[in-house]
Amino acid sequence: MKKILFSILLVLPAMLGFAQDKQAGPKLYDPNADARADIKKAVQQAAKEHKYVMLQVGGNWCIWCTRFHHTVAANDTLSRLQKDNYVMVYVNYEQKNSKDAIWKELGYPQRFGFPVFVILDEQGKRIHTQSSAYLEEGKGHSPAKIAEFFTQWSPDAVAGKTLKN
Repeated sequence: MKKILFSILLVLPAMLGFAQDKQAGPKLYDPNADARADIKKAVQQAAKEHKYVMLQVGGNWCIWCTRFHHTVAANDTLSRLQKDNYVMVYVNYEQKNSKDAIWKELGYPQRFGFPVFVILDEQGKRIHTQSSAYLEEGKGHSPAKIAEFFTQWSPDAVAGKTLKN
């Protein structure tokens, strides 16, 4: 009986760890990614497709980053707005890269907390940084506020094409 109880106590933590890892879902951020190379590639794609680049800065450690992603992915309107207007890049931020020069180049977006969004135009010029705090409502992110953000910073809106006369 003691052997069975001991075996259960050994296996239980491993099972709990596996269950928690399964709940975490896919990893959005690659800690080994080259942010500059990923951004350069996204800018090239955006220029071809007449879109902007949206950087979602955060990390796999950030539950709000994952929640934001799931809110967009689960909503057809938000997914379409994002896909139609932006090339997405998930830029990993953590202690080991917190002193990298890229943060200065991007205007120190981490000062807003996480996730934080940086919009780059077709040439890679930063045109906006958005704190996710303004996209929250209640205990989560507001689909209406996210839609407004995606729409107001789309290439057509910034070019004045969506203004009503």
